[in-house]
Amino acid sequence: MAIGIDIGGTNLRAARISGTGEIIDRISEKSAPDPELVLSRIGEMVRRLDAPEVAAIGIGVPGRVDAQLGAVLSGGYVNLASVSLAQRLESLADKPVVIDNDCNMALIAEMALGAARGHESIVMFTIGTGIGGAVVQDRRMVRGKGTAGQLGHITVDMSGEACVCGRRGCVETASSGTALGRHIARAGLGPDVSVDQLFARDAGGDALARGILEAWAGPLRAAIDTTVAMFAPDLVLLGGGLGLAAHRALARAPALAPWYQCPVEPAQLGDDAGVIGAGLQALATKAVAPVSLPSARLNPGRRAVPARRAVPSRRAVLVNGIPASGKSTVSCGIAERMGWPLLALDTIKNPFLEVLGGGDREFNRTLGRASYQAIWSVVGEAPAGTIFVVDAWFGFQPRQVLEDHLRRAGVEQTAEIWCHAPGEVLAERYRARLDQRPAGHPGAAYIPELIELAKRAEPLRRGPLFDVDTTKPIAFDAITQWLQATIAADT
Repeated sequence: MAIGIDIGGTNLRAARISGTGEIIDRISEKSAPDPELVLSRIGEMVRRLDAPEVAAIGIGVPGRVDAQLGAVLSGGYVNLASVSLAQRLESLADKPVVIDNDCNMALIAEMALGAARGHESIVMFTIGTGIGGAVVQDRRMVRGKGTAGQLGHITVDMSGEACVCGRRGCVETASSGTALGRHIARAGLGPDVSVDQLFARDAGGDALARGILEAWAGPLRAAIDTTVAMFAPDLVLLGGGLGLAAHRALARAPALAPWYQCPVEPAQLGDDAGVIGAGLQALATKAVAPVSLPSARLNPGRRAVPARRAVPSRRAVLVNGIPASGKSTVSCGIAERMGWPLLALDTIKNPFLEVLGGGDREFNRTLGRASYQAIWSVVGEAPAGTIFVVDAWFGFQPRQVLEDHLRRAGVEQTAEIWCHAPGEVLAERYRARLDQRPAGHPGAAYIPELIELAKRAEPLRRGPLFDVDTTKPIAFDAITQWLQATIAADT
């Protein structure tokens, strides 16, 4: 488990997160402009959520963050650049702390569990007190030198409102929640008028409400068009507390130029995205506390050398999918390109079926369970730091069986590749290879069951997830880049 924390201009949210992104417990506090007060409240939330099972803490921070150094470089409505956030929280909690931009954390969650599953290139805006931004290309976060993705500071009006970043006319000054309040006030309406009331008035023909919504949505559309021109994403997501409302308001500001057409969708995880993404990122990274060097203390202007991240004992890429889903092709391609050892359930099981002469289906299941155990026994005997590719349909046994095997094998980090295709396609694949499998595997009578299984099968969602539709050409370059970013970064 991990504790995920989302720092906002209005609220501080924290939750205890499972390895699959499930929220076990959650609390929230009001945010504050005083960084010391914010740190104090975060420390108290961590104390209340902490448990022996918590392995790490992840924090999504507004503003510019160097995730590799674990440093907040600047902030907006909450500026934590002065408090050495990661180091001080590590000292308070005695847990490794991972920090990143808050929108990056939210997009990590949406890629694992939400609206960005299966997409390769995504741009995300989070609409709240301010506006955050994140960019993913080929399933990998775009960071530049460490702080790329400040989409809230795209200029939409050179003579516009002054922004906390020091410039004028950033989209944050025109299309954030704070900006919406200004639009409402300037229209002569009271501060108690909500965005939902604006939509209701607009639907009733209120020209004043319509003007407010257009003034709020127009600059956001301009910023979206700019990111589409720059990155050509296959999806733009709108998240944060006002993401759904902003998506609805964009109906008043459609993309008109054909070059900038791109699907724009609301994020699915709402206010939970930040804490889920922070928790998942903490489990995936598990950074160790930076070392305090004497030279750094003697030279306060010198840039600190980042501490080396802890290397997990063993790691595993779980290539998951039901029979005939194409996971063997994907597994072999990953192992060949990454140079990691491959352990496949059928590779262990088939020699026994050949030597023993097959058996009934119950015998096949028993042998499958034994082969599964053998895989994790091999993993557990491997040198520390080894990364394995494991090819199996992980849904054939209860989830706790896998968790027990991983614990005993010393696997501290996993990434999942989910392979899938429609049931009818799987049926044809399975039928085509019936005569290529040793006696003991289910025969043609299994095909109707396979089709039904395809309708309800789901990935584990244990940590980072990459979706592969095996009816399409396998994008091995994208898969390997994603694996390098999520599971091989410390090798």
